[in-house]
Amino acid sequence: MLTLTQRLPTTEEVAFNFTLSLTAEERTRTRHRFETADGKEVYLRLPRGTVLHDGDLLQSEDGDVVVRILAKPEPVLTVTSQIPVALMRAAYHLGNRHVPIEVAPNYVRLSPDHVLQTMLEHLGMQVKEEVVPFQPEIGAYGHSHT
Repeated sequence: MLTLTQRLPTTEEVAFNFTLSLTAEERTRTRHRFETADGKEVYLRLPRGTVLHDGDLLQSEDGDVVVRILAKPEPVLTVTSQIPVALMRAAYHLGNRHVPIEVAPNYVRLSPDHVLQTMLEHLGMQVKEEVVPFQPEIGAYGHSHT
């Protein structure tokens, strides 16, 4: 089985052997076995606390194989508002509940949750269900709450 043990710097162009698509939650796992779309088994053995991002490159234990990480599309709620302060208020309420969110200038995105969707709609937000790559913020101290 292929074991991936280190993240390579993405500052230079590096050829990769294949890609591994992972959800946001899967990209927080440092010790886990995955299967690629074509059936290859891959084992992650990364330093604890590593959070992978779309486009990261991982190298095998023997240095012979490089794998590119892709953010796998997954179900999410995308929250928007025509009023910027209202969107900030929604992000505040989600943060108060320690919900992992992706923050962008014109939306926030979170994993589907019926209760939170209802709360956001009561705050006047537009909430749309989508299947897209989800890239939540990491914690302020460099760790994830997932």
